[in-house]
Amino acid sequence: MRDVAIVSFSQLPSVKAIEAADEPELVQPVTSDAMKQVGLTQDDIGFTCSGSTDYLPGRPFSFVAAVDGLKAWPPLRESHVEMDGAFALYEAWVRLMHGDIDTALVFSFGKSSLGPVPDVLNLQNDPYYVQPLGLDSISAAALQAQAMIDARKATERDFAEVVARNRKSAADNPNAQIKGDFSVDEMLQEPYISSPLRKSFCPPLSDSAAAIVLAAGDAAKKLVNRPAWIRGFDHRTEPHALGQRDLTTSPSTKLAAEKAGVGQGKVDVAELHAPFAHQEIILREAMGLGDGVSVNPSGGALAANSLMTAGLIRFGEAANRVLSGDADRAVAHTTNGVCLQHNLVAVLEGE
Repeated sequence: MRDVAIVSFSQLPSVKAIEAADEPELVQPVTSDAMKQVGLTQDDIGFTCSGSTDYLPGRPFSFVAAVDGLKAWPPLRESHVEMDGAFALYEAWVRLMHGDIDTALVFSFGKSSLGPVPDVLNLQNDPYYVQPLGLDSISAAALQAQAMIDARKATERDFAEVVARNRKSAADNPNAQIKGDFSVDEMLQEPYISSPLRKSFCPPLSDSAAAIVLAAGDAAKKLVNRPAWIRGFDHRTEPHALGQRDLTTSPSTKLAAEKAGVGQGKVDVAELHAPFAHQEIILREAMGLGDGVSVNPSGGALAANSLMTAGLIRFGEAANRVLSGDADRAVAHTTNGVCLQHNLVAVLEGE
């Protein structure tokens, strides 16, 4: 296998709504900046891959328009996934293993402000038995949170403490949407959206875009002093039907973490894509992350959660800790599907 590293990361600040900006206008600033950071242009990029969803803009192949934010000629070697941009990063990583190119550009964008995200995410459910019930993403997550409480694995106060820590950490993140000191007791007085989930236990709806440049071997070493090498990468999925799963655990995350090598060394930082507060508790247990690990120093998805971009941002935030020398070994994670159905885990290391 080739050594592949993340060498740059750029993102737009996550906000409630980015007005009057179409796909190319979201993509162009972050892709240009990510390449500029390492002195590259589109001519230097061997492969481009993006992640987004057509269900928010409400038209098919909306990702094709996004490519207008890149150089139009000569034609790009380009691909797309209808998933979070972190899965596009995985595809680009696999493409670099072929050995005929040395660089790849990955980007994703999501305007959650365009539609009712919880209802849109019902489209991930079984089309015959579950979608007609209108099981939105918050109600599905509430079933998972209640299962944790019933199994005595967590309490609502535990959920509130996760939120308070994440949003306090986000105070130093200029790109976070919700940040600062939040009172645990005040959060526990909020009305339920879907019991036992209160407003603060759920992610904010955000608009954003992000881009990452990957480089292989000597090319990475020439671009930056300290590449964030991807030392392990794996993704696993679980049954589609919620009734076939123990929602209080995440065996797919556990297996992906084992295959990626999370437990083979000390982890300094972990950026976990946990849109709901209780999901961070599940993910930490599945990966075996102890108290000594700094989890979501960026604030995570509880501070900013743009659909199809939040996972790629987790990879960028983890990579930045390694690139800057603040961490020697970091874990990045993203999830896709209902109640942590599909999980992707990577280990990043500096030299």
